[in-house]
Amino acid sequence: MKAKVFHLAAPILDKETTRAFYGDLLGCTQGREAERWIDYDFFGHQLSFHLADMSHDSEPTNAVDGKDVPVRHFGAVLEWNDWEALADKLRAAGTEFIIEPYIRFEGEVGEQATMFFMDPSGNALEFKSFKDESQIFAT
Repeated sequence: MKAKVFHLAAPILDKETTRAFYGDLLGCTQGREAERWIDYDFFGHQLSFHLADMSHDSEPTNAVDGKDVPVRHFGAVLEWNDWEALADKLRAAGTEFIIEPYIRFEGEVGEQATMFFMDPSGNALEFKSFKDESQIFAT
């Protein structure tokens, strides 16, 4: 079975900073909206944000390639040039990275470009790219 579109729901603190971050900065198209939620076309997938009280004081991390990767995160796999353009755009916007853009697993199976940063509500995002897309699910 193969899904056509992935759906993910995540908590947010307020809709306006979410709208500015996902719509203006990342360039995602807004979908439906109600008083306590807002949807986005997140690189071809449905991302729903719901207003919620939350705390990220003790989010767990795992050591990957010598860096602390947030266990709970989401993102997208982009084309290589699109990944580089997004990294440049985020740097120009003064984004504070959890993990600066770099090449992970260089010269190994699964070599990829990756970067981690938080949205305004504290949700961790990872954007990555593979020069060889056959490596996405390589073991």
